[in-house]
Amino acid sequence: MTERKIRILVAKPGLDGHDRGAKVVARALRDAGFEVIYTGLHQTPDMIASAAVQEDVDAVGLSIMSGAHNTLFPAVIEALKKHGAEDIVVFGGGIIPDDDISRLKDAGVRGVFTPGTPLKSIIDWIHENVAA
Repeated sequence: MTERKIRILVAKPGLDGHDRGAKVVARALRDAGFEVIYTGLHQTPDMIASAAVQEDVDAVGLSIMSGAHNTLFPAVIEALKKHGAEDIVVFGGGIIPDDDISRLKDAGVRGVFTPGTPLKSIIDWIHENVAA
């Protein structure tokens, strides 16, 4: 039997319209052998949580360039809890000041990646922190 691939939902919460980074990460994750679902732009936290449950993902990767990460990342985690999916690993990236990283981790975001992070670092982090 073959082992099931790690399934990752990549999402763009909020009104942020910049998705190039999310698409680059999604493609790199796919090329690394993960199963990737990209939700597209302008997703609400509840839409992301619903898609994560429907797609039976192991992790949700969030991308925010608008500065709303302190509000939207925790809102996605709360929406996952409401859907009974608190076991799904949440990680994210975008324009996130260093001072906000510990706050996001305290809220339950397991990994935070800022601009310039090598794609291999994200892939390695997923292998170490997400189980299928």
